[in-house]
Amino acid sequence: MTKLQQNREPLANLILYYLFKWSVVSPAFNLYYRGKLYGRENVPKTGGLVVVSNHASLCDPPLLSCCVGRPVAYMAKEELFNIPILKQGISLYGAYPVKRSAADRNAIRAALKTLEQGWAAGIFLQGSRTPDGRITDPKLGAAMIATKAKVPILPVSLWGTEKIPQKGVRFPAITARIGEPISPPVSNKREALESVTQKCADVINTMHAQGR
Repeated sequence: MTKLQQNREPLANLILYYLFKWSVVSPAFNLYYRGKLYGRENVPKTGGLVVVSNHASLCDPPLLSCCVGRPVAYMAKEELFNIPILKQGISLYGAYPVKRSAADRNAIRAALKTLEQGWAAGIFLQGSRTPDGRITDPKLGAAMIATKAKVPILPVSLWGTEKIPQKGVRFPAITARIGEPISPPVSNKREALESVTQKCADVINTMHAQGR
């Protein structure tokens, strides 16, 4: 990273994060979903960070940001940035566009830029949602970004979100577990990327298997 790297997110984004967290997401997590959170002490308070997680629900991004306790910038499909007002809103929360049809170098550059600004960059390790919340086919993007930015990777497991929404289960119990930070790959060679990626997947799946 450059010497110009910020230790925290832009102040305006930080304020918006806490407003949304304490008024909407945190009450929902604690009251409606009876949320349990383990490993909060593992989260670095400042500096760039790649947060990786399993993915089973559209509610995962705000829940993950809430549990980590700091703003997390996510890739969002580029079509969302064509919608007035929504574009400005999600941009304020750190979202950046990505093309789903092909590997998007612009998205990688955008992720690196958010890390330079002191954000945590959120990446769902499998890319798409899985029906049971487990990771079976992890992608290398998170490890690639971490090694380019020279920032740690934080593995997080979200348990129970696959039931949001599900018939007969209006507000399922949710448990989040945060693992210890993992050092970025030592190089951008495929073998190094695959090794760290698989380690992240194994840690997340192990935490997920602990259940409630």
